[in-house]
Amino acid sequence: MKEKKVAFVTGASSGIGLDTAMKLIEKGFTVYGAARRTVLMEPLLKKGGKTMFLDLTDAESVRKCVQEVIETEGRIDVLINNSGYGLGGGIENVSIEDAKRQFDVNVFGLAEITRLFLPYMRAQHSGTIINISSMAGRFSSPFLGWYHASKYAVEALSDSLRMELRPFGINVVIIEPGLIKTDWGVIT
Repeated sequence: MKEKKVAFVTGASSGIGLDTAMKLIEKGFTVYGAARRTVLMEPLLKKGGKTMFLDLTDAESVRKCVQEVIETEGRIDVLINNSGYGLGGGIENVSIEDAKRQFDVNVFGLAEITRLFLPYMRAQHSGTIINISSMAGRFSSPFLGWYHASKYAVEALSDSLRMELRPFGINVVIIEPGLIKTDWGVIT
């Protein structure tokens, strides 16, 4: 019997993350959906997915999620880094604390969960990491400077990671959505 592939989706409480998790279940994956707003993941549970609390700004929360998936499944095939939010306002009007939180969720949280799953993908000689960036990682506009900066960082990290991991059979993909009807400005 062929082993089911295991996928982990961050920001699975709404929008792109929830839709992606649901589609992966339909395709036969074992799916772990993770987010801060776990109450919103009821549809994922009903469809057969597994839900987890995840706060990407808390290293222990990230570690616990990775550990639980590996202990339960023994593998990870697809990591979808979807969590993120948009922070609007002029560069001078957004506090550095708020700007750092934007980077903690959109960049450093993505990097940490990726870093912790990588040894298992490398041992398998396979895996796919999908980083949900944004068209905003390709251009800039006024009053979204911190968001643009975080998505530019996701683009650069993804490009470097792709080159680093290619010899290990691990794919790194960037998806750059435009405007999507979702809770974009809400931390998930």
